[in-house]
This record gives sequence, C-alpha cells and structure tokens, in this order.
Amino acid sequence: MSLLKGASVYFGANILSSLIPFLLLPILTRYLSPSEYGQIAMFQTLLSALGVLVGLNVIGAASRKYYDDDINETILKQFNGSCIQILVVSNILSYILLTIFKNTISEYLGIPSDWVFSAILISASTFIVSMRLSQWQIRGNAKLFGFLQVTNTLVNSLLSLLLIIVFVQGAKGRVDAQAITSFIIGMIAFSSLYKDKLLDIKSFKIKFIKEALSFGVPLIPHHVGGLIILSASRIVINEKLSLTDVGVYMVAFQLSSTMSILFDALNKAYVPWLFERLKNNNEIEKKNIYKYTHIYYVILLLFSAAVFMIGPYIIPILVGEKYFGVSNILGWLCLGQAFGGMYLMVTNYLFYAKDTKKLALITMIAGFINIALLTLCVSHFGLIGAAIAFTFSKLIQFMLTYIMAFKYT
Repeated sequence: MSLLKGASVYFGANILSSLIPFLLLPILTRYLSPSEYGQIAMFQTLLSALGVLVGLNVIGAASRKYYDDDINETILKQFNGSCIQILVVSNILSYILLTIFKNTISEYLGIPSDWVFSAILISASTFIVSMRLSQWQIRGNAKLFGFLQVTNTLVNSLLSLLLIIVFVQGAKGRVDAQAITSFIIGMIAFSSLYKDKLLDIKSFKIKFIKEALSFGVPLIPHHVGGLIILSASRIVINEKLSLTDVGVYMVAFQLSSTMSILFDALNKAYVPWLFERLKNNNEIEKKNIYKYTHIYYVILLLFSAAVFMIGPYIIPILVGEKYFGVSNILGWLCLGQAFGGMYLMVTNYLFYAKDTKKLALITMIAGFINIALLTLCVSHFGLIGAAIAFTFSKLIQFMLTYIMAFKYT
C-alpha cells in the first residue's frame, strides 16, 4: 500500500476515533464536574505508568523483527509468542506490586483503591490490542487496523455514556467502561492473532526473550521520560492547585490531543514506508524525505500558531461553563503537540537503527527538565505555567532527537 493511500486510511480511522470522544466532550463536561475529570486524569496517569511496566515495551521489538533479513513465518510466530510470555510475567509482577501498595497509590492519586486493579486489566488488554494493531500496520493492513481502532473507541464511548448518564456512575462509569471495553477488544485481538497464525506461545525461546527485552528494556527510561512529560503536570497541578484544576487541564489536553492523533495516523503509514526506503539506502530518496519533512515542520508550526487566535472563540461551544479556563492554555498545549509531531518524524530513524538507548537518554532529560519547569511555572503562573512547561519539554525532546538522528537521515 502506498504512503498516500495508507495514510488516508489511518487518517480516516484516527479522525473517527478522535471525533467520537471529541463529540462527547460537550456532553461529558456537563455531566462530570472538574474534580471528577481530575480523578479520571489521575487514573490515566496510573495507566501510563503501568504501560511502562506491563509488557516491558516489547511490542516495538515484534514490529522491528519483521524487517530482519533472515525472517520467516516460524521465527515471527515464536518471537511474537515470546513477547506474550513477557507480558504474562510482567503483568503478574505488576499485580503483586500494586496489591502491596494499592492504598498508598489510591491516597496519592486521589482515586478509589479498586481502580488500581482495573488499571492492571486495562494495561494487559491494551498490550494485546497494540500488538494486533502493530502486526497489521507492518503488513500494510490499514483497513483492518482502522476497523478495530474505531470499534474500540466507539464501544468505549457509548458504554461511558450509558454508565455516566443513564446509570449516573460519574467518574467510576468512565473507568468501568474503559475496563470492560479493553477486556472485550483484547480478547478479540488475541483470537485474531491466533487465527492469522502470528502467535506461538507454547515454544519457549530464551534467545527471542532476550532479544525482545534488549529492545524493550532500554526504552523504559524513554517511556518514563515520556510519562513525566505527559503526566507529571497532573500530579504537580493536583498538589499545588487542586483536583478541579487537574480536570480543566485534562479537558484542554484532550482537545489538543486531536493534533497528536492526526500525527499518529500519518506516522502509522509512514513507518513501514520509511523503513523500506532506509533498507534500500537510496541517497536521492533520503534527500527528498529530508526536504519534505522540513516543509511538514513549517506547516505544523503555522497551524499551532493559529490555535492561539481562534481558541478563545471556539471553547465556549465545545465545553461546559465550568471549563472555560481551557481557552487560556489550549494554544500552548497545541504548540507542544506540534513539537511532538515533529519529534515523530525523526525518532523513527533511531528505532530503525535499534539505537533505543539514545531515545531513553533524550526523553529522560526532557522529562526531568519538565519537572523543573512545572514546579517553577505552576507556582508562578498556575495552569498556564503547566502548559508552557509541557511545550518547552516537547521542544527540547524534539531538538535533541533531531541532533541524535541526523547521522541516519
């Protein structure tokens, strides 16, 4: 499938996946208070943290294995099966760890303790769904990818509406809907992997487990840094301001994330297309990629600049009255998302080169800078300070990755 055709399918699927919760936002912001949205935001922080531990980031290893020169169907099945074995062990260890510290986690994040176990279920199911999607992606099966992605979002959103509005469960309804949907879609994804003969979990291949871990474990600091950039703001806002302010920030971040969803759609089609050309090592093609990538950067910056001007006019239409403060921070968050989109264009070179240690270092540096900026900026500027800290940390992440990836371009 060509880059343009693949991108159009991924783009359409991501548009639908983002449009559904986007359309629900005016409804949910009128049924959920900012403090309830704050609880949901803190739960998402827990999910992000578990995403680093559960599966140990080996999905990327399964995708990259597909491009090895000596690959065949048997090796792929066994390698994918090894990744599932890693998931099972890491999930058990995470369950034990969270069982011991569930009350501490509950108190620190301001969420009910039973939500901790919902997070474990969601994380494990999400890993399986992500593996199914990534195996379709590397094979160019954009339509199947898009169908499962949209179905997942639609079921999740409709069930959330049912539990929040009809059964009046508040924030708990949103978490329960996510847990139920993740489990159902996860089972479907697992069955699909088996049906397509992409899994062999009975064979125990220590060399494949080591190979997957050697790819995924160095990415833990990378994902921890990303977690700090995306989630530390919620914790700092909760500590220095209030859970209500966390809710307002989450709504603003959700709106800005429509940009990252679009970037993700392009990247899903771009990765297999780029990897094939890097494998061919054609200098003319590489120079053209370099040129058009920089044109893309200019477009992203111009678009994010426009949000600063039009944001205050569209916010009253999109959210409830209690969330009007979103208009003050949306522009900064969109600029940060633009830098995130630029980062995706260069990070792929490091993934192709299996140079994941550099990514880990870069993201950790950006993450720690983010914490320092958050502490300083939130104290002086409130929510706007949190948005500014996010933007500058994403800029630093992009610039450092650009420098490190330059020799592979």
